[in-house]
Amino acid sequence: MTKQKQGASGKFSHLLRHWRQQRRLSQLELAGQANVSARHLSFLESGRSQPSREMVQLLGVALDLPLEERNVLHVAAGFVPPYGNREQPAENLPHVRQALDFMLRQQEPYPAIVIDGHWDIRLRNDSTRRMFSVFRQSYDVEPAIADNAMHTVFHPKALRQFILNWEEFAGGMIQILHREVAQGSRISAQLLNEIMVYPGLSVFSKPAKTPAAASPVMTMQLQNGDFRVTFFSTFTTFAMPADAALQQLKIECFYPADEATAEIARKLAP
Repeated sequence: MTKQKQGASGKFSHLLRHWRQQRRLSQLELAGQANVSARHLSFLESGRSQPSREMVQLLGVALDLPLEERNVLHVAAGFVPPYGNREQPAENLPHVRQALDFMLRQQEPYPAIVIDGHWDIRLRNDSTRRMFSVFRQSYDVEPAIADNAMHTVFHPKALRQFILNWEEFAGGMIQILHREVAQGSRISAQLLNEIMVYPGLSVFSKPAKTPAAASPVMTMQLQNGDFRVTFFSTFTTFAMPADAALQQLKIECFYPADEATAEIARKLAP
């Protein structure tokens, strides 16, 4: 075994043990799910055995890792990552971009955006520009903050200052990040750390309690002067993606939560 393989084996064994513990599985349980012997799995975790590409793939599936983490597992074992992590998958895949553009157009006259794994807004329809420009023009933040869906909700000088039900809405948003971190997303873990430095987030330091919901959906209530709108939203993702960045894409569609908001959207439409 070469020094390079030894180094790769050490990184892989550490990651394998980390994810097995994160999933709260014993070696015997993981071996059963992956249909391998417990002895071989023990050798992989100790670094005494080097995994094949097929074994890495098998364990990634058994551990239910997101594609970005399966890529990391392959690299740690000394293999080329199989799930190309394109930074702009929609631009590199014309048929995907066409589908995204179609969904954004169909959402008119209501807002819709496309968000990547970093929660950066990659695409937006015309209604998003019309409905949110009233708030965006008052932001006092860097463009990178303004174009990140999470940062703009939590930064005190971005959209947060206009969200009437901010504590309720922000609580729901941060739970989405917590779930992504629990599923194994390093990107979400980094984003969560960045957001938690903003003021007023101590209320989210403890596990969220389930509130007595007055509505079946969480709404975002926005107001700037006399301009007031209320939305609820849905997330759409791609089924069975074979690309790590494509797996992380979300299409968020906003819908009016009252007739007044719907009327405003219709009036602003060209």
